[in-house]
Amino acid sequence: MSSGLTIGEFAQLTHLSVRTLRRYHESGLLEPASVAPDSGYRYYTSDQIPTAQVIHRLRDLDVPLTDVAKILATEDAAERADLVGEHLRRLEAELDRTRAAVTSLRNLLHPDDGGLQVELRPVAARTVAGVEDVVGHEEVVSWYDEAMAALDAAVAGLPALGPPGGCYANDLFTRGRGTAMVYRPVADPPTRGRVRPVDLPAAELAVVVHPGPHDDIDVTYGRLGAWVVEHALAVDGPVHEVYLVSPRDTPDPAAWRTEIGWPVFRLTPTPG
Repeated sequence: MSSGLTIGEFAQLTHLSVRTLRRYHESGLLEPASVAPDSGYRYYTSDQIPTAQVIHRLRDLDVPLTDVAKILATEDAAERADLVGEHLRRLEAELDRTRAAVTSLRNLLHPDDGGLQVELRPVAARTVAGVEDVVGHEEVVSWYDEAMAALDAAVAGLPALGPPGGCYANDLFTRGRGTAMVYRPVADPPTRGRVRPVDLPAAELAVVVHPGPHDDIDVTYGRLGAWVVEHALAVDGPVHEVYLVSPRDTPDPAAWRTEIGWPVFRLTPTPG
């Protein structure tokens, strides 16, 4: 008389290998309905097939075994959905990082420097509303979001004299920690909390516009740096960025435009 489905039969029905089923048994994730005491053979029932299929789908999504166990042990459907949704969000974020890395690598393997539109531009001295701190390279993104939020609040209602921007010291890139400053050009820059008037000195810049997401902005930086080495005299000074269209303007990364300015010393005057 049959004691149920053998492990081989159950493996065929669920598309889980015998080896995998044994591992799930040992970990307590999916235990057989019964185990023959004399032979040790594992037997399953048809009622266990849906559970095995759920485990299969979750493992296809790389859900760790410990999280699979939590999901199976959770009786509340909404809580189960939250657990699965949290993992899906992690997968989507990882997928975004992978896609960005692939795009960046393709740009590096197939450079198109011939299309790099560089403008040599003098920038006049001015006073802006800014937030300035010494930050680590890995902190820049979160620091930027907080600093720009402080700026937005401080200059609310003041007429803008141009798009927001930032200045980043060389040490931030070469040593992993340095001075970063973001600003908004407004009339009569206020002093409020972290925000204060900041004097930006005049500068000569080699300028290029990076289109799209910021994931591969380092590629544009590299191309601009190579152009400067070949065509101009680079000088020590912070790198300038101007956020012509930023995530604060639109959630569509394809629409973002970031102007990068590399400090240079020109030996010839600007054509007039």
